[in-house]
Amino acid sequence: MGQAGRRWSIDDARLRELLIALQKGTLSIDETLERLRRFPYEDLGFAEVDHHRALRRGFPEVILGQGKTDEQIIAIAEGLLGQGDRVLVTRVGAPTYAALKESIPDAVYHATARAISVNRRDEPLLSGVAVVCAGTSDLPVAEEAAVTAELVGSQAERIYDVGVAGLHRLLDHLAVLQESKAVVAVAGMEGALPSVVGGLVAAPVIAVPTSMGYGSNFQGLAPLLAMLNSCVPGVAVVNIDNGFGAGYLAAMINRLAWQERRD
Repeated sequence: MGQAGRRWSIDDARLRELLIALQKGTLSIDETLERLRRFPYEDLGFAEVDHHRALRRGFPEVILGQGKTDEQIIAIAEGLLGQGDRVLVTRVGAPTYAALKESIPDAVYHATARAISVNRRDEPLLSGVAVVCAGTSDLPVAEEAAVTAELVGSQAERIYDVGVAGLHRLLDHLAVLQESKAVVAVAGMEGALPSVVGGLVAAPVIAVPTSMGYGSNFQGLAPLLAMLNSCVPGVAVVNIDNGFGAGYLAAMINRLAWQERRD
């Protein structure tokens, strides 16, 4: 396929800029080789940072902060920003954010989501993603999904505290839901919300069970099984408390929907 017919991926621009800089002489051959050497992945000793992830998937590798030291998180984040323009760290507290901000001043902490983001990309967000959650107790997981979707490139319409115990609250947002290209539905307890939403919209629904609930909730197993047994077609389920995975998938679906619209 010639250049005129080539469909460039979102982050191909980084490689093109590198080659153009070499062509213009603003980068030497040695400098270009050094940058290309770190392009596939970068060995930090304790981690191998996948710099090609953005080229393959349209978004860089995400840092799961749980179980990592502050020093490890900072080193990985700096490595990712050395080759890209966005970073997402999930499952971290305010002390980790304070340590990282000393090295990366433009980092932002999302307290409810327990996530850190850095976004140096200046482009409008795509509309089309809605994040719905059943109760206030589900907000940390819902916010993780919303923050992820926005960093991946989609605006997240937040519709919170609309569980099935008061169904009229959900119906007040029906117009927004029906215009969405992907819906993330977050719920604990009996996990009924995704099935209700799935019966009202044409878009794919990504169900997220949370570990919130009493007694035989079994730390989220009860809503997980309920969502897996949904009789509504078009509902897919991620793992317990996996707001990140749901938000990422919703943004990917939305991006493809926009590409189809442009074509």
